[in-house]
Amino acid sequence: MNNDETSSGKPVRHLLGLSGGKDSSALAIYLRDRVPEMEYFFADTGAELPETLEYIDMLEDYLGKRIVRLNPNRSFEYYLKLNGNFLPTVKTRWCTAELKIRPFEEYVGEDTAITYVGIRADEQRRMGYLSTKGNISARYPFIEDGIGKQDVIDILESAGLGLPQYYEWRNRSGCYFCFFQQKEEWLGLAERHPDLFEKAKSYEQFHKDAGRSQTWSQGEYLEDLVARADEIREKAKERKENKKKAANKKLIDKFSQENNDEIDDDGCLICTL
Repeated sequence: MNNDETSSGKPVRHLLGLSGGKDSSALAIYLRDRVPEMEYFFADTGAELPETLEYIDMLEDYLGKRIVRLNPNRSFEYYLKLNGNFLPTVKTRWCTAELKIRPFEEYVGEDTAITYVGIRADEQRRMGYLSTKGNISARYPFIEDGIGKQDVIDILESAGLGLPQYYEWRNRSGCYFCFFQQKEEWLGLAERHPDLFEKAKSYEQFHKDAGRSQTWSQGEYLEDLVARADEIREKAKERKENKKKAANKKLIDKFSQENNDEIDDDGCLICTL
């Protein structure tokens, strides 16, 4: 699966970034014996969920090899001030650039490296993070080998790890304040980790005090979101029911549909390195 040396005779580095999510974790297990020289790393932003950190520790024990923790040189608060105290958004994802991409590229340096990305064969997206540096290339073993969502779950179950606990209320890894979260997931954070929810609210309050209206969840302050929790949960329930009906219809019409696989809502692609 790999080339061992560059033309200069220097070893090629094989890297697998772990997000604490199901796909990258399953890929690490899948490749553990296939690429024994693999280096594992985890970009710790300092804003990770406790469940994520616990799962990374469990995975490290299973792999029997150190998972290098990459930390940004500066905190989120530092880059927040550097960016005019404006929260990161889908269009201005400075958090991804500074807290994940920069530490990763500094870790690689000028070495020739292959990164292994956990995008599955049944996902519509076909690329995760692509480095602008010519010395870093990417491989997608799950796509190459036809590994889908159920295969990923089976890999985790067979290893005795199962899914990370945050999947009970959240469908992605990433920072606790991730702006890709659905409103229902914000409610989950408020229930499971009220301290982190309050911290996320404090960032919004700063904007309020400055006369700005920027929010984590599009068009709504977190305190208002909690006030209509019942409505949000009811709408989420309806969406899930409609999604299930649509999936059943796709199954019936599979010969006239190009793809009937469920697509995960993974926002921060660097998290799936």
